[in-house]
Amino acid sequence: MGTVLRRYFDWAATAVPDVPEESCPDAGAFWGNPSSPHVEGREARLALEDARSRCARALGVRREEIFFTSGGTESNAIALFSLLCKPRARRPGGESRPAGSPAEFLYSSVEHPSIRENRAALERLGVCCAEIGVERDGGVSAATLEKALEKNPGARMAAVMAVNNETGSINGMKALSAAAKKRKEHLHIHCDLVQAAGKIPLDIDGWGIDSASVSAHKIGGPRGIGLLWLKKPLDVFVRGGGQEGRIRPGTENTAGARELAGALERRANAETLDAAWREASGRMAALLSLLADVPRFVPVPADRIARSGPGGDSRFSPWILQAAFPGIPGEVMVRALDEKGFAVSTGSACSSAEKKRPVLDAMGIDGETAFSAIRISQGWSTTLGDIEALAGAIKELCQTL
Repeated sequence: MGTVLRRYFDWAATAVPDVPEESCPDAGAFWGNPSSPHVEGREARLALEDARSRCARALGVRREEIFFTSGGTESNAIALFSLLCKPRARRPGGESRPAGSPAEFLYSSVEHPSIRENRAALERLGVCCAEIGVERDGGVSAATLEKALEKNPGARMAAVMAVNNETGSINGMKALSAAAKKRKEHLHIHCDLVQAAGKIPLDIDGWGIDSASVSAHKIGGPRGIGLLWLKKPLDVFVRGGGQEGRIRPGTENTAGARELAGALERRANAETLDAAWREASGRMAALLSLLADVPRFVPVPADRIARSGPGGDSRFSPWILQAAFPGIPGEVMVRALDEKGFAVSTGSACSSAEKKRPVLDAMGIDGETAFSAIRISQGWSTTLGDIEALAGAIKELCQTL
């Protein structure tokens, strides 16, 4: 039996690693503890701070605003749990506000599990939380955000991701921040950039947000390293040593930080981003066109189209497509494609054990469509040939399953 040619379409879960010769040839040399005063420690500190400066330049922010973490999930958690360190409204008897009170934390109903699950933990600790609804295309509108703020005047933080990890829906963060802060000037806006960094143009400082998370392994870097961008330092919940300005205590991952810097330099510069966006848009348009005549094919949301021109549909990232094939369970399609050599998923790898699809539910997608949906995500090494092969395999399976 011959070896099946593998074609990878689960880049939203993790990217195929970059291993250029110039990546980090000396990463292993800086093994000292950056907090130690001796030569080995000082060398590691210099290497770490160089990585911080490189990350800042790649993202267009100041170096003192960059804090290294273990990844996007931890970065999100640091921001959210800072809510526990600020004075909170109390009832006359000293008890926390009861459930149903106006919320202190608002989050879009399609956030990544690292936001949704930590929201549940915050609620158990007495922080009132509330959802911000989304439109049928999975995006947050300024009107919906303003309505949530009007209903919850005591809100202190709102979390809205830049690009949804399951549907690719893009949120206009600048417009959302402006609308929110017009109503509540001191609202802290946290933005998950995990599916945005290296994929779409960023203007972190100009968007008007207050914190953001980035993960290295989504852009070809190693696992276990990411960063938290903070416009202003936070009073954090988890304490320890004085590392990372006391924002993220624990010995820093110097080698990982240097590789994250390299990944951002390769993927987040404007010229590379523009070319990659256009190429990805062309491949996505081709995929949608090839699947258009499949009777079972339903793009999610249903009005997702490949608009004319090289930019594609600007409401969505061209790197991610949610597609449903009613009558064929998503997990069955995933397994069948895997046997044919194609790696796809049913949604976020961080919630793969869950059978429910909360993101699609929040968008108002009916149960049958959600049950039969899969996520197809491409990357910079995906080719038009890969796209054509995937479409052919899907067509064949829709006829036989």
